[in-house]
Amino acid sequence: MIAVLISSIFAIIVSAALTSTLVIRLSRRGIGQQIREEGPKRHIVKAGTPTMGGIAIISAVVLGYIVAHANLGVSFTRQGILVIAVIFGTGLVGFWDDYSKVKMNRNLGLSKTKKITGQFAVALVFALLARFWAGHGSEVSLARVGSATFHLGSVGWIVFAVLVVVGSSNAVNLTDGLDGLATGSSIFTFGVLGLIAYWQFRHASLYGIKDALDFAVIAASMTGALTAFLWFNAPPARIFMGDVGSLAIGAGLGALCLMMNLDFLLPILGGLFVIETMSVILQVFSFRVFHRRIFKMAPIHHHFELLGWPETTVIIRFWILAGIFTALGVGVFYADFVSLGTVVK
Repeated sequence: MIAVLISSIFAIIVSAALTSTLVIRLSRRGIGQQIREEGPKRHIVKAGTPTMGGIAIISAVVLGYIVAHANLGVSFTRQGILVIAVIFGTGLVGFWDDYSKVKMNRNLGLSKTKKITGQFAVALVFALLARFWAGHGSEVSLARVGSATFHLGSVGWIVFAVLVVVGSSNAVNLTDGLDGLATGSSIFTFGVLGLIAYWQFRHASLYGIKDALDFAVIAASMTGALTAFLWFNAPPARIFMGDVGSLAIGAGLGALCLMMNLDFLLPILGGLFVIETMSVILQVFSFRVFHRRIFKMAPIHHHFELLGWPETTVIIRFWILAGIFTALGVGVFYADFVSLGTVVK
């Protein structure tokens, strides 16, 4: 437990220090966010706000993870290292995209093909190593192996894992459209994952996840890093996380749930991200097939902005939704535990 707390505290300190430094240095160099011309007009005032703050988040998570293993009784594990690696790898893809935007001085960065290819490449390497190097099973389940479990086989699991990592990475990226929206929502999700991972560690005989404590450390580090970053990212944001942050956060979320056998619990815990993603899919489908838009603008948070909701109102209400979804996920997880007929000691 001490290692989990230390990883979180250290991540908070590092994230706060690096984010404040980035705000100052990026502002001096004029490295700021380019705003979409087709976006809500009220966002024009945000042009020039420093971006790529995700660098601080990733750095804090990695350093928090390393410090937690310094003579604190926690061992480095292959699955834990892979989760950190996929966070770092997708972060590099996001950095490449963000840097392209800054260099070209426009909102469009990498082409969709290059961006998605980079994400799939990182996800595929992660899935292959998870299955054949770290020895993760080929089952998918709700809360543990044996709970709504399906055996996919090695090829099936690898395909599933790649889709989960890429899908969750892009889902958080789509949610990152308002000040602090993705950051605050992710704090709920990773905070709950940290609790679940520690619960799995304390009840190892029931869940059979030998690396659960390492996962708790990663989730705690991410929660701490995001909490400190939110101090600067809360509306009105002094810095944006950029794709370097949102892609990494989403990939880390998907990878953790895969390693913790929470495959089908992921859409519940990340319910807000699912809603944001589905709003885009439905909007595109409706426009291409029926030539009509369902929403005034997608992702759906922009729809409510155009309905006249103040940005802060949209953010707080969506945070509430994120909290409800994570609470529901915890309820489902605990209900599964109770179904085992085990008395908590």
